[in-house]
Amino acid sequence: MEAIAEVGRWQAELDSVFARVAGRFARADLRRRMRDYVRGLLASVERKNGWQLAEWAGHRDPAGLQHLLGGARWDADAVRDDVRDYVAERLGPGGVLIIDDTGFIKKGTTSAGVGRQYTGTSGKIDNCQIGVFAAYATSFGRALVDRELYLPKAWTSDRDRCRAAKIPDERAFATKGELARDIVRRCLAAGLPAQWVTADEAYGQDWHFRRLLEQLGLGYVVAVPKSQQIKSLAGIWRIDQLIDEAPGDAWQRLSCGDGAKGPRIYDWAAAKLPANLIFDPDPPTHHRWVMARRSLSDPGELAYYLAHAPVGIEIADLVRIAGSRWAIEECFQAAKNECGLDEYEVRRYPGWYRHITLAMLAHAVLAALAAQAGGAARGAAETDQPLPRSPWQRSGACWTLSCRTPDPTRTDASTP
Repeated sequence: MEAIAEVGRWQAELDSVFARVAGRFARADLRRRMRDYVRGLLASVERKNGWQLAEWAGHRDPAGLQHLLGGARWDADAVRDDVRDYVAERLGPGGVLIIDDTGFIKKGTTSAGVGRQYTGTSGKIDNCQIGVFAAYATSFGRALVDRELYLPKAWTSDRDRCRAAKIPDERAFATKGELARDIVRRCLAAGLPAQWVTADEAYGQDWHFRRLLEQLGLGYVVAVPKSQQIKSLAGIWRIDQLIDEAPGDAWQRLSCGDGAKGPRIYDWAAAKLPANLIFDPDPPTHHRWVMARRSLSDPGELAYYLAHAPVGIEIADLVRIAGSRWAIEECFQAAKNECGLDEYEVRRYPGWYRHITLAMLAHAVLAALAAQAGGAARGAAETDQPLPRSPWQRSGACWTLSCRTPDPTRTDASTP
């Protein structure tokens, strides 16, 4: 009886999402193929390629499903918008928008955007395509909500090659950071109810990315490299140098969320930066922070962050936002393992967007069902020497970084 109820719940959710996107497919045969394709992506098909999906759906051959991805007329961006709105409804407001990229290992040179480039998927330079993605995460779950295919300059500088892969003439070269900024603008313009953004250091070190988030009024906690420069009216310092000067009692042991093996507990240090007189209102509505995460088992293993958060934020909240970045990795893993995100056989640009969007739709259904069932879990002292004086100063319940005046007699090779 319980199994029958579970099947009914699945079918009701699928019917709901199919009704939501049905208007994007003008013809009845396309709607049927779309439903077969998404059901196949959710099914226990060994490899979710054209032949095996067609066989599972009862088709004589994969021609119909290939036409859905290649020659049929429908707007993948419109379906992407439906996916984003569906995820927002099912997972609720006040979430975190997470930016990251993932690789799709490929053979040959004809797949749109393919080339030898670094991907975290294999941890090395590989022949692959790179997709820049956004995920939306709340206490109820997480799901992918947007995507862009990265095109290296080797592609955008060769218009004949682009046309052969059906890449639009207007698609010029854009860095991954520029694609990420486009995604954030699009999500916010469409009303995605995110209050925070997080990303790894590839995006966090981009000043233009951080500044856009500040202009949009979003809080953020983004990873940055240890060489990240922190600028003030008094000078420039590397973030690792500032963290090295943190007093012992600036470190707090906090969990940044639950992982596969339980709470992810680290030592964290955080300090507010002085207000920026050029960009910040008076009085400020947000403060900027520097943060560091230190491994308990290996104290020499540190990660660094910059944050922009509303006045009055608690350190534990900043730590929680930093920890939410792992949710997009879980999205990639689930979408690839369970929804065939990386098992496509299309080579042209429109086909990539269509397959990826339908795989995102399938993954969003899983996230919605999980949310219905309960989803994810909710919820040393300063030196006595007068110079150099530590910039870390206690201010009420938190630490702040003062605008110290550099010692004119001190030579520091790391400071320009």
